[in-house]
Parts: sequence; C-alpha cells; structure tokens
Amino acid sequence: MPQAAPDYACAMPANLYALGAIALWASLASLGVSLRHVPPFLLTGLALLAGSLLALPFVLKDRQQWHIPASTLLLGVYGLFGFHFLLFIALRHAPPVEANLVNYLWPLFMVVLAPLFLPGVKLRAGHVVAALLGFAGAAVAILGARMGAAGGGWAWGYLPALGSAFIWASYSLLTKRVPAFPTAAIGLFGLVSGLLSLLCHWALEPSVALSGRDGALIAVMGLGPLGAAFFLWDRALKLGDARQIGILSYLTPLGSTALLMLVSGRALSWSIGLAAAMIIGAAVLGTRSK
Repeated sequence: MPQAAPDYACAMPANLYALGAIALWASLASLGVSLRHVPPFLLTGLALLAGSLLALPFVLKDRQQWHIPASTLLLGVYGLFGFHFLLFIALRHAPPVEANLVNYLWPLFMVVLAPLFLPGVKLRAGHVVAALLGFAGAAVAILGARMGAAGGGWAWGYLPALGSAFIWASYSLLTKRVPAFPTAAIGLFGLVSGLLSLLCHWALEPSVALSGRDGALIAVMGLGPLGAAFFLWDRALKLGDARQIGILSYLTPLGSTALLMLVSGRALSWSIGLAAAMIIGAAVLGTRSK
C-alpha cells in the first residue's frame, strides 16, 4: 500500500532529519580517501559495525526492535553493504572528486526511479530531461578528468560509482514499500552488513595492520556517515516525501566535493564546477516536475 502524502507538520522535521544526514555524508568521501589504503571489505565491515552500536540502547530497552521480516533485512543489507563497498572501490580506482560526483547521481535516481518503485508516482517529461542533464553532468566530470593532469584517461572505477548511486536510490525508495520497521532496525542492517563484509575480508583480502590514526578515522566514519546518518535518513524517509528529500540531497555533493578537494589538494576546475552545477540543476528540475 502506498503511504499517504506527508502533511506540512511532518515535512519540516523530515527535512531537518534529512539535512542532518546530509551534513554527515558530506564527510564520507574525504574519510574514504584518507583510508583508501585499508582493504575495502575491511573498511566497510569495521565502519558498519561501529555504526550499528548506536542502536544498542534502543534494542536493550526493547528487543522487538530487531524483529523484522527477512526480506526487510535483505533490503537493508543490499543498501548498506552494497552502496558503501562500491563507493570505496570507486574512490580507489577513479579520480576521487569525479567519482564522488558520479556517485551523487543517487538523488537524481531517487526522482527518476520513483515512478518505477512507488505506486501512484508518474514519470513526466521533466524527469526525462533531468535524467539526461544529470548524466551529461557526470560525463563532463569524467571527460574533464580525462583531459586534466589528474585524470589520465578512462577509469573503470566510474562504473562502481554509478552502481553505488543506483543501489542507494533504489534502497531508499524500496524502504517505503516494505512493511514498516523501527528505525532501530537500521542497526541490525549495519551489524549483518558489517559481519558479511568482514567475512569477505577474511576470505578475499590480505590481512593488514591498522594504525591508531586508522582506528580513529574508522570510528568517526562508523559513528557519523555510516552510523547516525542512516538513522536520520530513515526517519526523514518515514516522515517526508522522497522527491522533496531528493532535492535536499543535492546539498551533499556541494559540501562533499568542497571538502574532498580540500583534503586531496585539488584546485577547482571548470569541469568539476560545470559538472556539479549540471547534476544539482538536474535534481532541481526533476523534483519540480510534478
């Protein structure tokens, strides 16, 4: 059953929750680049386990918080595990700033894919134009990296960046289709995803020794963009309109790209600026196309 449209009283707190998640996610790519020497399965696993700890106070108070259908748990693992693993792969195998912009097609995907995942939501001509503009922006970012000194050519890491965008958009939309679940269940998503990641690390990756700095950065990543942000995002989706939240999400590439350029020492280029403007403009157009 499609959920009823949220009223104004619900929209305001939903937007605040979304903005909180967006602020935390702005640091994700920079943390990922700072930890790019850590094997991706290990990084994903440790960070997700750290983030799942935030749910413990709620679960200890009421264990029913984690009693959810298996299909809902699988959806959560698909979103949390799939998105972050592909993102960390992308940041290792493509120029980070450009890969980050490609990954931030996910808010546009939320708008364009909403008619496919949510009953009663229709695809308009403006959505199609927005999709074309957004993908053109991603192409500008990739071609700009190829032409610039930092790029050096096509990098296959753009493909997992695109895949991570699709996974997070589809996960966000599908949470509105499954039976309602407590926000604390996000901690179970992170716990199972983290354990799966560590199992893959044990089976597929070489063991490494982490420094104290690595541990501190992983803890920050886990408690922030891979922890509290999930809980805030889930509350936003439960209270608000996915299309309205989608447009707020385009504040993320602005903050994320600026912080990532600062960390990586990259100067602002015409291609990065144009790509960011095109992708953000696509989201605005897509969200306003009722």
